Amino acid sequence: MALLIGGAAVLATMLGGSVALLHRGRLHLILGFSAGAVLGVALFDLLPESIELAGQRYSAPTVALFIGAGFFLFMFLNRVMLLHPPGDAHESTGHRRRGALGAASLSFHSFLDGVGIGLAFQVSAAVGAVVAAAVLAHDFSDGVNTISVVLKNNGQRTRAFRWLLVDAAAPLAGVASTYLYSLSQVHLGLVLAVFCGFFLYIGASDLLPESHHRHPRFVTGALNIGGAALIWLTIHLAAF
Repeated sequence: MALLIGGAAVLATMLGGSVALLHRGRLHLILGFSAGAVLGVALFDLLPESIELAGQRYSAPTVALFIGAGFFLFMFLNRVMLLHPPGDAHESTGHRRRGALGAASLSFHSFLDGVGIGLAFQVSAAVGAVVAAAVLAHDFSDGVNTISVVLKNNGQRTRAFRWLLVDAAAPLAGVASTYLYSLSQVHLGLVLAVFCGFFLYIGASDLLPESHHRHPRFVTGALNIGGAALIWLTIHLAAF
C-alpha cells in the first residue's frame, strides 16, 4: 500500500512540474505561488511536525536551534560558497549551482516525505493514510517549486525537467528505503526541523523577493498568500 502511495506522489509531483514548465512565460506568477507554498510547507507542515516528533525528547528551543541551523547553513552555502561577484565569469555557474542546491533540497525533502509515509504505515494503516494525504496534497506544489527554483537561477528547461524527475522519484525511493531500516520519530523530527530552516530561507530570501521584482505587487502578493493558504488548507483537511 505504501508503495502505491509513493507512486501517486510521483504522478502528483510530475503534474505540478509540468504545469510550471508549460507556463514559463508567467514565471513570476508561478514564483509568487511557489514562494507562498514553500513558506506554507515550512510553517504549517515541517515546523509543527518537527516540534511534535522531536518534542518527545527535546525542548522547543532545541528544535528551534535545528531550524536556525538549517536556515543559516543554507544561507552559507547559497551566499558564500556558490555565488560570485556581479560580472564574474563564473557568475552563471554560481546561479546554476544555487538552483541545483535548492532543487536538491526540495528533492531530499520529497525523499523524507516518502520515508514518512513508509514509517507511518509501519505504525498502522490509519496513521499511514493521514500522512499520505498530507504528502500528496503538497506534492503538486513540490513539482512547481522544483521547476521554479531551477528556472529562476538561469536553468534551462531540460535541466529543470531532469531535476523534476529526481524530485518525482524521491518519495517512491523514500518509501522503498523504509523496508531496509527504521528511523525513530525523534530523529525524524530533528531532520524535519533542519529542512524547515532550509525552506524558510528558500521561500523568504530567494523565491519571495524574485516574485515581486518588476511585477505587479498585488497579484504576486495575492499568489504568495494563496500558495501558503492552499498548503494550510490541504494539511488541515488531511488531519480529519
